[in-house]
Amino acid sequence: MQTPDSRWRRWTRGRGRWAAALAALVVLAGAGTWTAAADDSAPAVHREDRMMRVDGVSIDTSYFTSGGSERRPAVLIGHGFGGSKDDVRAQAEQLAGAGYAVLTWSARGFGKSGGEISLNAPGREVKDVSGLIDWLARRPEVQLDGKGDPRVGVTGASYGGAVSLLAAGHDKRVDAIAPVITYWNLADALFPDGVFKKLWAGIFITSGGGCDRFEKQLCDMYERVAVSGKPDAAARALLTDRSPAAVGDRIKVPALIVQGQTDSLFPLGQADAMARTISGNGAPVSVDWIAGGHDGGDLESGRVENRIGSWFDRYLKEDKGVDTGPGFRVTRTGGIDSTDGAALQRGASSDHYPGLSSGGRQIALTGTGGRQEITGLGGSSGRGGTQDDANGGAQDGASAGLRTQTFRNPAGANPPAISAVPGVGGGLAQLSTLGVGLSLDFPGQYARFDSAPLGTSMRITGSPTVRVKVTAGQGDAVLFGKVYDVAPDGRQQVLPAQLVAPYRITPAQQNKTVELTLPAVDHALDAGHRLRLVLSATDLGYASPAEPTTYTVSLDGPLTVPTAPAVKTASAGLPWWTWGLPAAAAVIALALLLTAHRRTATPAPDPVLADVPLQITGLSKKYARSADRYAVKDLSFRVERGQVLGLLGPNGAGKTTTLRMLMGLIGPDGGEIRVFGHAIRPGAPVLSRVGAFVEGAGFLPHLSGRANLELYWQATGRPAEDSHIEEALEIAGLGDALARAVRTYSQGMRQRLAIAQAMLGMPDLLILDEPTNGLDPPQIREMRDVMIRYAAGGRTVIVSSHLLSEVEQSCTHLVVMDRGRLVQAGPVAEITGSGDTLLISTAAEVAEPLVDKVAALPGIGSAVRTDDGRGLLVRLDGDTSSSALIAELVRLDVPLTGVGPHRRLEDAFLTLISGGSA
Repeated sequence: MQTPDSRWRRWTRGRGRWAAALAALVVLAGAGTWTAAADDSAPAVHREDRMMRVDGVSIDTSYFTSGGSERRPAVLIGHGFGGSKDDVRAQAEQLAGAGYAVLTWSARGFGKSGGEISLNAPGREVKDVSGLIDWLARRPEVQLDGKGDPRVGVTGASYGGAVSLLAAGHDKRVDAIAPVITYWNLADALFPDGVFKKLWAGIFITSGGGCDRFEKQLCDMYERVAVSGKPDAAARALLTDRSPAAVGDRIKVPALIVQGQTDSLFPLGQADAMARTISGNGAPVSVDWIAGGHDGGDLESGRVENRIGSWFDRYLKEDKGVDTGPGFRVTRTGGIDSTDGAALQRGASSDHYPGLSSGGRQIALTGTGGRQEITGLGGSSGRGGTQDDANGGAQDGASAGLRTQTFRNPAGANPPAISAVPGVGGGLAQLSTLGVGLSLDFPGQYARFDSAPLGTSMRITGSPTVRVKVTAGQGDAVLFGKVYDVAPDGRQQVLPAQLVAPYRITPAQQNKTVELTLPAVDHALDAGHRLRLVLSATDLGYASPAEPTTYTVSLDGPLTVPTAPAVKTASAGLPWWTWGLPAAAAVIALALLLTAHRRTATPAPDPVLADVPLQITGLSKKYARSADRYAVKDLSFRVERGQVLGLLGPNGAGKTTTLRMLMGLIGPDGGEIRVFGHAIRPGAPVLSRVGAFVEGAGFLPHLSGRANLELYWQATGRPAEDSHIEEALEIAGLGDALARAVRTYSQGMRQRLAIAQAMLGMPDLLILDEPTNGLDPPQIREMRDVMIRYAAGGRTVIVSSHLLSEVEQSCTHLVVMDRGRLVQAGPVAEITGSGDTLLISTAAEVAEPLVDKVAALPGIGSAVRTDDGRGLLVRLDGDTSSSALIAELVRLDVPLTGVGPHRRLEDAFLTLISGGSA
């Protein structure tokens, strides 16, 4: 399924397969087109795009392979709801580089594929997957287990994950699967316990492109349920028949099941059902609870994709030496890393999946608010395990002070309580792992039961349960159960993962003891905290009865909390700085001792220059390999606030050397650089006011563009809100590429990312060395506008560029260098409009001999032809006037049509350089 959160789209992955008897329905359409997929660390991967016909429907596919003639296993990857095959390209390239033949496709109704959305119907989407397997069986590079039977695995997330399960149930040729954050029974997911999950269902239809994009009976079903607010038997049957649960007894292949903890669409109970069924069929099963899910959070994509690769290595390549990981793993989040501000995560694991009720601990509850009555109800929970009060002492259930509470379902079910909110819930769920509660229950609309303060810390891993009796004033009772973690002061309560469980209790079930299964979570409670059970009449994400009525709830036993004692959290390794800092200190101390004789005291700041962005005085630099030649010599110039300064010069003029000295990357041999009055030394504090892009930027290739920028800013130690990252990203113009790994970027994309990095924090002095390399004309124009606006706000920009036309349009001042020396500095208008250089326009092309005669005239510094040959650029030297020059040109029979100061920077630049001295 697709969520509104853009982070989910990066996770839409999957695969599928189906019955071999349908192979005749697949017809290849057109020839494939091969392209190379970029990956610096893996063999070259080729992609073949091809339209296939299955049962009269066009299916858009991409086929990925790497070099070699040997046969290899195949992998199918499906995409998430609302996406296309393009969403899983990166994972396909990774698996192809690891030695698999990988096929991706856009499901019916999505991308460029035809057909209607049928929610993975066996005769449609699942049939398509079987046709893709038929095609793989005919490929010469695909390993076969028999005629028409390729060695094939299937993976995918959400919609694609479900089709991987369905394919394994319908097509015996599937050899291994790895479904990710998906459903086992779609009816249970959208109609849990007969309650309509209205918000998610609406988002589901909208992300599919609207009701008209769906198979008609699905559209009719949705509209019928949405109007009534209650699913009927036909709706449940329709969704169940298209769910993996319908063929669960036929799924007998190794399954790696990855499910999200922050997932109100497909909660952990869906994965529990699939794990119990598939392992009951005798197949190997591993379960992995990741931190994120459809509600957002960390999807751990890198770790999960690596584990999927290992799973296929073991069960497709039959490499028995591969570590596929533990039988059960859960990511536990809590606290903040003080070094980078990120949420701390640690894995916990056990050899076997414990289920959702392992290690039950019973916690006594008492009513704490609302209309309450002491009742004569007693008895026990009827479950195994030890019954404790919150302080750990044994206590009889009958003496726990059980109470009855009465509350109202409001007319129209408004206002509703708030737990998870699709599109927003991800943020709430992440905050809940850090001890911040944002759920909302309205007074008079819920029953509340609290435990005593916990005597020791405790971790819930699984689904708590409680036995209650419920009555309604009329009709069904629709309740929403949740367990809060309440702080010792009672003012703050946290709803783990923002999850709530709905219940529909019919009149036949009322006034009888029923067991309610609460949301499955992995959540730690500290000593002194309380558990709070809330049963609410409403919830924003679900449909409740519109008629007002009264509900009465009586506890019939303690709260049973699963603790999964076999699951052990991995020990945290020592932070790098516990050993790294002492070692670094030793190295630094040694370096200081060895270089002490070369160090001099940093000059004091010059208050007169405190408001001057840059002043360079007598700067000189020689490199060791060219001791007889200066890279920069006796360079002096000054830059003021609000200026956009163009640093110009041919290759080897010393521009980049000057900028590197300005940034403190190398030291000068002589002279001084001051920024806002402070002398520049390596690591000078004033450099925090300088942003720079010099000779390209280094990025971590495996991280996304956005992650690289965020990591860079974290390294500065400055508050995140000071980064102005969104402004920088808007300038970069990378769009969706921000979510991709930097190793997949072109040179132009890397250039734009480097420019965005230089802009982070909106520095007072921005230095850009050839910023337009790799940019297309619209992006160059945008960069020009950015520099102008940037300086207009009182900041200063220094730009080194070979694009003289852009410099002329964007810069206010120029510094022209040649062979390490300053040639000229000043405003652009002054340099381009200097009276020393004249543009001589002619009626005919000027011949070279005539140019030489003009250059030889007294008082002429230089003379060169213009680019079109129909003119001269003449630089006057000495006391020669323009009128004297005109007289001489007439004498030489030059066909004059005009004389005036030249206005092109390119011409001025060429004139200055040609007249420069060594």
